[in-house]
Amino acid sequence: MKEINLPHDHGTHNTHLHKALENKDKFTSSAEVFKILGDATRMQMFWILCHNEECVINLSYLLDISSPAVSHHLKLLKEANLVVSHRHGKEVYYKAADTELCRLLHLTTEQLMDIACPENANPEGISNIHTIHSVHDFLMQNLGKRITIDELSKKFHINPTTLKKTFKEEYKATIAAHMKMHRMEEVTKLLTNTNKSIGQIAKEVGYESQSKFTTAFKNIYGISPTEYKKQKR
Repeated sequence: MKEINLPHDHGTHNTHLHKALENKDKFTSSAEVFKILGDATRMQMFWILCHNEECVINLSYLLDISSPAVSHHLKLLKEANLVVSHRHGKEVYYKAADTELCRLLHLTTEQLMDIACPENANPEGISNIHTIHSVHDFLMQNLGKRITIDELSKKFHINPTTLKKTFKEEYKATIAAHMKMHRMEEVTKLLTNTNKSIGQIAKEVGYESQSKFTTAFKNIYGISPTEYKKQKR
């Protein structure tokens, strides 16, 4: 690698950094992306489309701007490969592109909003902790359903990474581990207080396979659900 001699040597010379500067195209293309999101309305639009697929009319209503203005912003976002669209009948729907760049920009946008204005980190203007409590309540009310991280992210308008990180910090366990614990607590109540079959109980707490349910139960309690039921009776 060619040695670069700076006019002033401050003892912090890094040849690799200076070598990277030679690739001006990368810096130019990166600057263009930030320029596109340098408009607050466009950033709001991009953020919305990271969570939901929307049409021009809905975006116009949500952002309180005209449909032509929405179309203008969408055109710029599409040219930057940040947004994609598809037509269904007469309606065109838009969403953020499924790329690593968009995922990073989405995460960065939400982290910046948390730092700059934590009270506006999500649409309702409440903190991520309050959102996580709402997520938890929703999951507890739907123990029998297997709800994905993506589904929760879209429903509660929170980045998947932020969702997982904040949930673990708040409840000291991953979403999967935490819900498994609550499912098994519900199972012990059903085994003790009802005459429902093992298969019925398994389905009520989200297990389609009775064998997987039995294995999961034994891993925690050391005995099968049937044996547990007999002991409690």
